[in-house]
Amino acid sequence: MATNVGNQRIIPLEEGWNDEIKAKAIDKLEALLNGEMKSGSMFGPKEYVQIYTTCYDMCTQRSPYNWSRELYQRHGETIEKYLTTTVLPALRDKTGQGGTILLTELRHRWLNHQIMNKWLKKFFTYLDRYYVKHHSLPTLSQAGLRCFRTKVYDEMKGETTNAILGLINDEREGKIIDKSLIKSVVELYESMGMGSLDAYNSDLEEALLNSTREYYAKKREDWINDSTPDYLIKAEEALTKESKRVDDYLNSASEMKILKVVEEEILERVEMVLLEKESSGCRALLQNDKSEDLQRMFRLFSRLENGLNPMAAIFQNFISSMGDDIVNRRQARLEGGEKDKNDDPKFVKSLISLHEKYLGVVKQDFSGHSLFQKALKDAFVEIVNKNVGQFTNAELMSTFCDRILKSGGEKLSESEVEESLDRIVQLFSYLTDKDMFAEIYRNQLAKRLLTQRSTSDDSEKLMIAKLKMQCGTQFTSKMEGMLSDLAVGSEQRSEFENRMRSVDSKLDFSVQVLTTGFWPTYKSPEVALTPEMSKCMDIFKDWHEQKHQKRKLTWVLSQGNASVRGVFGKKSYDFQVSTLQAIALDAMNNGVTMTFQELATKLNAEESILKPLMHSLSCGKYKVLIKTPPGNKINPTDTFTANPKFTSNMRKLRIPMATLESSLNTKRVEEDRTIAIEAAIVRIMKARKTLQHQQLLSEVLNQLAFFNPNPRDIKKRIEGLIDREYLERSADNAQVYNYLA
Repeated sequence: MATNVGNQRIIPLEEGWNDEIKAKAIDKLEALLNGEMKSGSMFGPKEYVQIYTTCYDMCTQRSPYNWSRELYQRHGETIEKYLTTTVLPALRDKTGQGGTILLTELRHRWLNHQIMNKWLKKFFTYLDRYYVKHHSLPTLSQAGLRCFRTKVYDEMKGETTNAILGLINDEREGKIIDKSLIKSVVELYESMGMGSLDAYNSDLEEALLNSTREYYAKKREDWINDSTPDYLIKAEEALTKESKRVDDYLNSASEMKILKVVEEEILERVEMVLLEKESSGCRALLQNDKSEDLQRMFRLFSRLENGLNPMAAIFQNFISSMGDDIVNRRQARLEGGEKDKNDDPKFVKSLISLHEKYLGVVKQDFSGHSLFQKALKDAFVEIVNKNVGQFTNAELMSTFCDRILKSGGEKLSESEVEESLDRIVQLFSYLTDKDMFAEIYRNQLAKRLLTQRSTSDDSEKLMIAKLKMQCGTQFTSKMEGMLSDLAVGSEQRSEFENRMRSVDSKLDFSVQVLTTGFWPTYKSPEVALTPEMSKCMDIFKDWHEQKHQKRKLTWVLSQGNASVRGVFGKKSYDFQVSTLQAIALDAMNNGVTMTFQELATKLNAEESILKPLMHSLSCGKYKVLIKTPPGNKINPTDTFTANPKFTSNMRKLRIPMATLESSLNTKRVEEDRTIAIEAAIVRIMKARKTLQHQQLLSEVLNQLAFFNPNPRDIKKRIEGLIDREYLERSADNAQVYNYLA
């Protein structure tokens, strides 16, 4: 019974606890949780306020009647008693009856505990606000959780963890389980960490990872006899399901750990076995263009640290072997008797197709990954620099460009030309001897421009721009100079043609002036010209000297061309020929017969020039001259005369002649390389002043982008620079060089 002290009403501890709090709150709460009362009978506002007020009054009475400490203690005892007398026996009773039954009971008891904790906190709110805070004690919620952990969770966690793992493995085997049940119990594990995941990690996650490892180790043994694609389909499906499993009922922090365990067991441990399977491994998938399977293989092995390295190595070896097949087929054709020429479009197109195909595989199937880009590059560097026959791949590739860019070559639209040039430049980027390609390409470009056989200036500029992007301005400066020469020279040509119209001449005569530094060096034979040609040349020389007094002219007759009218019977033809051929035809005019030696004397021509010249006119497709004796070879004893029976369906005919120049001037390339090596050495030594031999060698090799010099050549150039006193050997160490300013 309450008493009064002064004017304040005092509630004794036992009376307040037993008659008010226990009888009206705790006993009713336990009855509700035990199902002895309907849940609808939970505390109404009036009841709640009454109980709260009692607790409040008991905590605010003056000492010694302030019962805060006692109420805090009895709050904990109440929860502990309920857990030990009601909850634990119920859970023990369900042990051994099956994982679902035990977990269902645990969920039920955990939800009840949360309800109890919530209501007790409401009743004792004043305790939480003042007494707990003032004495730095665990809050009522924390105290309730700790009690559940020590009295229930610690005893039952082994059984419940095994039950959870059993249900997860059931689901992995395709059985239907109650996911919401597991999710609720997982939330209990999370709550037992009191704000951290320590309990979840140590009591559930660790066991789950071990169980997952055991499960997939067995699956790996079951699946390994499948084909690689089938195995990887199962592996990807397993990883997807494990990820969804985490979303469904596990803590998100477990996802990476679980997936890592699965990846180690079903991918990492058998990676090489899967990749190297003879009939279904990586090589077989590449061979059979299995794009979808390759994409899956890439996705899965990219999950592993360094997992793509073996796959990229197989990819590189596969491309190398495909390239070797193309090279070997060319070798077989040459050994089979096919003539070795610098023009082999079939070979170059095969390389382009191979590159285009597997560049597509890298982009589409391997997501453009840098490892596979490098594998493709390394394979093609090996393939493209493997020469067969007397002509290098650099020459074959340049000649392929020549076919595309000259009239009468490949019949392509503008877009097809650009596409073909793009692809050949991609191959070019793998060439070690880019300077060799540049020399050949420049010669062929010059020939196209001078003979006016270039299909399009725009295409020529486009190709030069692509090479410039690959190698820089230095690489293409001479080519650009050649095009510039022709553009600038067109105005002067027009001016000179106007001058020629005022002269009484039987010839239409024009001259192209070239800048020596841009164009290849050509042979310039001093042949005897026709009087009319000499007259026209003198006119031009006088005109040119008036305009450009300090410029020296050198005539390059081997690069000139002419149109010659030939009359055979009643038919006339226009022959498109070189200047040298025109001179020879003029010498054979009016049906004269001349020996080879007589012609050589009359034309003042060397045998090395006259032989290909007469061969083109008497042994080619259009036999304008007759050679005696007949045959396909020119001998010094042969005689020649005009062919009176010559006839053709076409009125305009082009008579080709074997070039007097090689498209590759090896000596010039070697000279350029010597200059480039020495320039690199001097540039490096000027910056570094002192350098050890091996370091200098390494830096020179890094700087030279257009070719790959032999270290022996670099050493020779170093010796040459020492002799010329650009460098000196260190007095202390012969392997160290000093720069001499």
